[in-house]
Amino acid sequence: MRTTVGIIGGGPAGLLLGRLLDNAGIDNMVLERRDRAYVEQRQRAGILEQQTADTLRAAGAGARMDREGLVHHGIELRFDRGAHRVDFPSLTGGRGVVVYAQTEVVKDLIALRLADGGPLCFDAEVRAVEGATSDRPVIHYRHEAEDRTLTCDYVVGCDGFHGVAREAVPASVRTTYERDYPYSWLGILAQAAPVYDELVYAHSARGFALASVRSPTVSRLYLQVPNGTDPAAWPDERVWDELDARFALDDDPAWKLERGPVTAKAVLPMRSHVTEPMRHGRLFLAGDAAHIVPPTGAKGLNLAAADVTVLARALIHRRDTGSADLLDAYSDTCLRRVWRAEHFSYLMTTTLHTDPAHSPFDTRLQLAQLARLATSPHAAADLADNYTGLPLPR
Repeated sequence: MRTTVGIIGGGPAGLLLGRLLDNAGIDNMVLERRDRAYVEQRQRAGILEQQTADTLRAAGAGARMDREGLVHHGIELRFDRGAHRVDFPSLTGGRGVVVYAQTEVVKDLIALRLADGGPLCFDAEVRAVEGATSDRPVIHYRHEAEDRTLTCDYVVGCDGFHGVAREAVPASVRTTYERDYPYSWLGILAQAAPVYDELVYAHSARGFALASVRSPTVSRLYLQVPNGTDPAAWPDERVWDELDARFALDDDPAWKLERGPVTAKAVLPMRSHVTEPMRHGRLFLAGDAAHIVPPTGAKGLNLAAADVTVLARALIHRRDTGSADLLDAYSDTCLRRVWRAEHFSYLMTTTLHTDPAHSPFDTRLQLAQLARLATSPHAAADLADNYTGLPLPR
């Protein structure tokens, strides 16, 4: 088989890239190693930056998001047993975020692609990428018990940190930057109506907590826990009690979360990772294949969407003008945004979490920074600007 752009990975990055290329009339094929049910149920991010939401709308993939997504105009910071709201529109010129789970983004993009007849191959295990520096790279994959090949003009790896694409970039030409954090998140999904209007980020002596939303009847909640924590060590009642303790307010001692059945529970490690460059010949990396951020800043899915938006524009520019200038600039263009997001995520993570090695001095520094965010419009504007998403380069 042959196509112009071979896309490895049928998550949000790969599917969005396929949609953008379909709309531009550039043929492409998406190969996903998992089945459709798995991909549509894979729990990940749920916060869409303004830029990401606008991209989905422009691509014709935003109708259900606009009907069912929840627009948030700020976040609440809780620290020192007090609450302080950061108002996004007043600080950013009107920007906000949309709460719409990655599972729903993926479902929408899959439905559109199948309806349009675009090639989307589930249960396709990519084994190797060959000839990345040639004019005709080849993807070797196995599907329906047969070994197959896909010859492409370009290959895009949207297959995550453990995927084949990143490993296809020789170790001699790539540099890895990474940081592991000394704590993890215990996340739960619960059939419980949120009792808060916007996301709540809590710093406490007991550790970090986050109250998020999936819908008016479903809550997504997180607790900071030690690395290596077994979810089974946290029965539901213990989770709810600890969440209430970390969100506690002096001026509202009766504030409690709405409790309900816990439908999912997992421990998420916290790490940062960047691979440079994000291009090797005609092989391009996007999303988690190139970079990972801790989830505190809500940047993972949004960085992936920005990557493939930049790449789609570059591929369209190449077709329309014959110029490879934008393709040649792809890695540098994306990495500028990636490192900005890495820094923001690092600051959010280290400011809000209780490090086991922290001294009382370190804790006072955290509280001083949080107090500045609560009282300085300049500091709050910087947080709001990064949280709602920086504009893509024109």
